[in-house]
This record gives sequence, structure tokens and C-alpha cells, in this order.
Amino acid sequence: MPWLLQFCAARAAFATMFTAWSAMLPLLQTDWQMSAWQGGMVQSAYHVGFLISLFSVGFLSDRHGARRIYLLTSVAAVVSGLLFALLADGFVSALLLYGLTGLCSGGSYTPGLAIVAQQMRVRQGRALGYYLAAASLGYAIGLFIASAMLPLAGWRGALVAMACCPLLGMALGFRALRDVPNIVHASPDGHNTLGRLLEVARNKPAMLSIWGYTFHAWELLGLWAWLPAFLAAAAIAGGAAGTQAASLGATLSALTYLAAVVGSVLGGSLSDRFGRTAVTLLMAVASLACSFSFGWMIGLPMFLLVAVAVFYNLTGVADSSIHSTTLTELADPRYLGAAYSLRSLLGFGAGAISPWVFGLVLDWGRAGAGLPDHVVWGLAWSTLGLGGLLGPVVVWRLRRMPEAVKLAGGKR
Repeated sequence: MPWLLQFCAARAAFATMFTAWSAMLPLLQTDWQMSAWQGGMVQSAYHVGFLISLFSVGFLSDRHGARRIYLLTSVAAVVSGLLFALLADGFVSALLLYGLTGLCSGGSYTPGLAIVAQQMRVRQGRALGYYLAAASLGYAIGLFIASAMLPLAGWRGALVAMACCPLLGMALGFRALRDVPNIVHASPDGHNTLGRLLEVARNKPAMLSIWGYTFHAWELLGLWAWLPAFLAAAAIAGGAAGTQAASLGATLSALTYLAAVVGSVLGGSLSDRFGRTAVTLLMAVASLACSFSFGWMIGLPMFLLVAVAVFYNLTGVADSSIHSTTLTELADPRYLGAAYSLRSLLGFGAGAISPWVFGLVLDWGRAGAGLPDHVVWGLAWSTLGLGGLLGPVVVWRLRRMPEAVKLAGGKR
């Protein structure tokens, strides 16, 4: 357990840059004269870079070992984060540099999951839940740093402070992996990258798990991209302005991400006890209900919005660790890296599109249609629900397959 906690701390430190853009967005939209779709596009650029990174490092982990790839990509994550914080000065530069940050950030995710699965053979769902919860904690820490630094040093100082956290993550990761072996699973002759992907594609239960994660990612990554801006808009509607509203939006979003920490651990632990698909279905339906209702609540008192956001974050992230554990139980260990790579390509591909679509709807509602705020935000948040609707469907299909007995010792 001490090793797992140290490794999770490294993951939390790397994860702070994930929320860097969403924390600054309310201010930078004004300072850089950006539309909502441009703001969403920068966040999408991070997700595109991240999915390319995850797709690549999964195969590299199969070929060279998860430990080695984790350590190499840690250095790249530190450098790219500092470049973004120091050099971004407009929409185009932010698009390129934040995309580069995402491209260099996948090493602590896919290889990290493989390392945890390798080291923690007992109660794997809970262990992976801790690792994913660490990322949510990192998102919260990043937003707390932003909310504290924005009034003191502006958005540039806040970005630099957040970009220093991956340096700590690199130090913790190197220390945690000192005595961890670099395991490379031998692949059958002739199984190149395409061959590994085809083996995963032929595994129908694993593919259902991957598709479930894809619809889940559309909803969750859209939530994380726009929650600080939404809460800042609610604060402005309540009388706050400028930096104060952005800082408050970041602080309140950080509090809801602490609920996501609980959600990741809770989801993994409950799935160990009651079954993977049963708990996934429960959490997926609950988060969909939030997606279709949250935006319409913008006129409500702030404490009610935050309470709903806490529940939304908890249920939205609770099935992340379950999806990861489910895939480790259904995929051939020799192709686990390839399975994670394909899942990352589809999941983060969906997550890259959803913030942009959200922003398009905001721009359309404000400019083209001239709709009231609660309708504009309601429609924008509903796009996340529409993208996530098929998630429970594919999980239900997986639950009914004979191969589901492999999950959680037969608990499905």
C-alpha cells in the first residue's frame, strides 16, 4: 500500500495540467477575444494530443515495458507543461502548445495503469480506483492552485505554478519505480501493431468494454472542460465579475473534483463487491440524468449548483476505474497495451470532440438564436448526455455475454 500511495501521488502531480486551460478560460476568453468554440477547441487540442500519446505509449509499453516508457515520458511531460505556461500568448499558440502538453502527458496514464495492474494482484478494482482517483485529486489541486494564484499573479503566474507540479510528479515516479521490474510480455511471431489491434478487435467482450468507455469519455471530458466556466458564469449572474468570478469558478470546481476522488475509489470498490457491469450501469444512468438537467439550473443558488456538480462528478467518474479493471479482465495480457491504446484512441477522440461541440452550441445559442442563458447552457450540457446515451446500452450487452463471468470473480 505505501508503494501504491506514492505512485498515486506522482499521478496526481502530473494531472494538474489537465485543468490548466479550463481554469483560465473565463479570463482568457476576454483577454484574447476568443469565442466559446475557440476556447473549447484549445481544450480539445489537449485531448487530441493526449489520445495520440495514449495510443502510442500503449504499443510502446507492450514492446519495451511499461516502466521504461513511463520514465521516459515523464521528462517530456515536465518540459511541455512549462513551455505552455511560459509561451502561450493567444489562441493559435495556446492551441499548439496545450496540444503538445497533452501529447506528452499520456505516459503517466496507460503505462501507469499497466504498472498498477502488474504490482497489485489482489483487489485490482480498488487499486486501479485509487490510481484514477489520484488524477481527480490532481485536477482539484490544479484548480486550487489556480484560484489562489489568479488574484496574486494573474493567469500567467497561475499557469507557471501549475506547470511546476509535473516536476514533482517526475521525482515521485522515479522514486516509486526504483525496484519495480520492467516486464515485457512476449507476443506471438508476426503480431505487429496491426496484428495486435486485430486481436483486440476480435475480442467482442473487450470491444464492448472499450465502446462503453468511449461514450463515458464523451460525457466526462466535456464535464471537466466546461465546469469551471459554467460556475464562473453562475457567479457573474450572481454579481461577481472578472478575476473574482474565474477564481470562484476554479475553487468550486476543485471542490467537486474532490468528490471525483471519492467516486473513483467508490466505483472500483463497489464493483469488486457487487459486480463490474451492475455498478457501471448504476453510475452511468445517474450521470446521464445530471447531463440532461445541469445546465438548466444556472439561475439556482450557487450552493445548489455545487451540490449537483458534486453528485455529477462523483457518478460521472465512478465508472472510470471499473472500465479500466473490466478491460484488464477481458483482454489477453499480451495485448493489454494494444487494448488500452485502442480504448484511448476512441475514448479521448470522443472526449476531444465533446468540448468543441459544447462551445459551438454556446456560440449558436448566444449569437445566432439569442436564447436566454439557462436555455443556452441547458442545451450545451445536454450535448454531453446525448453523446453518452449508448454507454449503458453496450454495458448491458456485455453483462449478458457468457464472458462476463470473468469479471470480478463471476459477479459480472
